[in-house]
Amino acid sequence: QVQLVESGGGLVQPGGSLRLSCAVSGSILNIYAMGWYRQAPGKQRELVAKISSSGSTNYADSVKGRFTISRDNARKTVYLQMNSLNADDTAVYYCNALIAGLGSGLRDYWGQGTQVTVSS
Repeated sequence: QVQLVESGGGLVQPGGSLRLSCAVSGSILNIYAMGWYRQAPGKQRELVAKISSSGSTNYADSVKGRFTISRDNARKTVYLQMNSLNADDTAVYYCNALIAGLGSGLRDYWGQGTQVTVSS
């Protein structure tokens, strides 16, 4: 069974930084695109950043220049370095990955979410 487990969320002051991690486990043949989404209270889930298997990235306009997505294919882990955080970044952050699982075909997987709160 494929699982995505996030870590690194928490409470941070405005202007501060956090680093989120998402590790993939289970019977996996290949991991394609990986990404981070977020959902603030009362709002729809939105894309924050995505990274392809070859390392190409794209970001939401609201986080460009502040957030950096990266991945370690050997560790089957994707990261989100978040700098210059502000209150608008407060949300539950979800990891997402397109994975070919052994016996489960190609499908999207989601992590359980990690809370990021930016507040003084």
